[in-house]
Amino acid sequence: MAATGTKSVLFVCLGNICRSPIAEAVFRKMATDAGVVDKWVIDSGATSDWNIGSSPDARGLACLRKHGIETSHRARQVTNDDFMSFEYILGMDESNMSELNRRAKLAKTSSAKIELLGSFDPQKQLIIKDPYYGSDEDFEKVYQQCVRCCKAFLEKNS
Repeated sequence: MAATGTKSVLFVCLGNICRSPIAEAVFRKMATDAGVVDKWVIDSGATSDWNIGSSPDARGLACLRKHGIETSHRARQVTNDDFMSFEYILGMDESNMSELNRRAKLAKTSSAKIELLGSFDPQKQLIIKDPYYGSDEDFEKVYQQCVRCCKAFLEKNS
């Protein structure tokens, strides 16, 4: 459970090795640069259990490094407790949202605001597409979308 006076966000995608760890790392860097990281609980998770314990995709890590961001995240699956302990749970696409909403109903209680991360995009690109089967350019596109969305989300919640 987040401490009093803190805000919390959980970024979610299918496997927690591509999009959500990029979003988590981008948001953590922005919050650090803004001097508010100590006011946030920031994490990411997966709707599936396929990659539990795995590092993020090497292409995603290379993209983050190119932009001066490091992460030591390990993939994990979203838990029922996440729906109570996080203020915001931000999914990447319709499939994530469908699964998150289904899981929220199964959790005994849910106080989390479940939204698309893309709903914060000033360019109105709602869906952050999975780059797993794509190229380095697809990871860069995910990174750029995450930058825009995380910036707007942080501004709205500061």
